[in-house]
Amino acid sequence: MPKSPIKVLCIAGARPNFPKIAPLMRVLNASSYFDARLVHTGQHYDDALSRVFFEDLQIPKPDLDLEVGSASHAVQTAEIMKRFEPVLQKEQPQAVIVVGDVNSTIACALVASKYQLEEPFAWHGKERLRPVMIHVEAGLRSFDEDMPEEINRRLTDAISDLLFVTEADAQENLKNEGVDGERVHFVGNVMIDTLLAARKEAMKSNILSVLGLEKGKYALLTLHRPSNVDNLQVLGGIMEALDEIARETPVVFPVHPRTRPLVQGAGIDLSSERWKLIEPVGYLDFLKLMSCAHIMITDSGGIQEETTVLGVPCMTLRENTERPVTVKEGTNMLVKPSQGAILQAWQRINTDPPRGKVPKYWDGLAADRIVSVLANEFGVLN
Repeated sequence: MPKSPIKVLCIAGARPNFPKIAPLMRVLNASSYFDARLVHTGQHYDDALSRVFFEDLQIPKPDLDLEVGSASHAVQTAEIMKRFEPVLQKEQPQAVIVVGDVNSTIACALVASKYQLEEPFAWHGKERLRPVMIHVEAGLRSFDEDMPEEINRRLTDAISDLLFVTEADAQENLKNEGVDGERVHFVGNVMIDTLLAARKEAMKSNILSVLGLEKGKYALLTLHRPSNVDNLQVLGGIMEALDEIARETPVVFPVHPRTRPLVQGAGIDLSSERWKLIEPVGYLDFLKLMSCAHIMITDSGGIQEETTVLGVPCMTLRENTERPVTVKEGTNMLVKPSQGAILQAWQRINTDPPRGKVPKYWDGLAADRIVSVLANEFGVLN
């Protein structure tokens, strides 16, 4: 064992990051080999999108908060980079872990991959001056270059030393891109670690009674992707289809801060008799809503994975998905975001709902596998 633990900076910045970083922090902090520090970039700074997740998931208070806030992709990415470099200067970490595909992911990966530490450390039998760059949830591809997240994913994978993948398709994608297989490790899904650990507590939530809902008798909706909400014609068609669904089954819609003004600006009337428009809720409340829903309708990425594990039918309003295992093995259906396609899928789900299985290694132990690999790669187990 080295004289002092290996310092690891774990990066989180947006709501999808927090359930992924929580189990990593837990397992790293339980190990004497690592000294893990949490850096919150502040990409999502609203309480409903950030603070409540730290409380629900019992994530330690961030050691550092960059407080970046919202901006365009270029400005936000640049600001994170500017604020992260002094953190590296101060902390001098031997490793940096980024998760997912948000702007915080690529921004911190870019800075870390070019940073020179003050003192070298041992890595694979040699001295190294750059922090080891680690990407958790690597290799996912939508093959849609118009998605900002796709660019973030590809670039982060290209400059990372260790790539941890959630599914076999991701492993194959990296192989096809010429990535050295020794850098790639199939470990499972850290977000599912969090879901399985929190499910029992989530079921204690009273959110259904607060909203006047019955288990299995409502649809749950999330909608925020620019391709769906920025074009008023597309948004209007989606909402008209969903309003038809709401005439049969109430629709619960926690409205993303980005989406609310767009829905209002489109002049779409969502009757309170059919719709329950609510503010974004915490992780445990949302997990309860998702677990008990008749159907999940979303354009999110991670929700496709969560519903697969929960066994809840999911209609993903996108042309493609970077998580194909949720369609091949899970309960997810890709649905074109048009009125006709949505209503057709609704009828199909009601007559023949998808019955999926839980993918390999989505068992709550992904973070343990990751930390075990890290210990082996850093030679602390030798």
